[in-house]
Amino acid sequence: MIGLRDLQDDDSRRLFAWRRDTEVDRWMRGLPPSDPDAHQAWFDTFRTDPTRGGWIVTLNGEPCGWAALTNITTKNRRAEWGWYIGEPRARGRGAGRAAQALGLDRAFRELGLEKVWSEVLADNDIALKAQAGAGFRREGYLRRHVWKDGRFHDAVLLGVLREEWEARREAARLDLHRSGLLAA
Repeated sequence: MIGLRDLQDDDSRRLFAWRRDTEVDRWMRGLPPSDPDAHQAWFDTFRTDPTRGGWIVTLNGEPCGWAALTNITTKNRRAEWGWYIGEPRARGRGAGRAAQALGLDRAFRELGLEKVWSEVLADNDIALKAQAGAGFRREGYLRRHVWKDGRFHDAVLLGVLREEWEARREAARLDLHRSGLLAA
């Protein structure tokens, strides 16, 4: 079963290690943290910033990934979505899709947002497919938008509205439940 749990003090070390993993980093827009102290400062600030919310993705109660809403605005009722699966044993098993469903429920049902958007590297087919399955639609294409690994990468802007998620929610959650990824 996949779950989301609130961040705990000792998660900083775990996030630092995951974010430095080459399989995680290759799909991220920014550079991985290079210094544990700077990462700890980021983590502490993240946890107290009202425009950010983050959770540890769990697989059968064990940490396996990260999910976050950032740039949360109450006026416009929107936020940027991001996630990754840090534990190799959890990749390719639907953990990201399930975490996304749980995260969208928090965004729309708990935080009262109207829109969640994301920016995904254009060659990240797994994330693009997972987000399309949750109702995200392509809203833009940013050419040569991210400098990484010595070259520019394109990015895709995606967004999902509250009513679009709600229209897919029950079917998506039922599929994840049948797959053994979410509780009923």
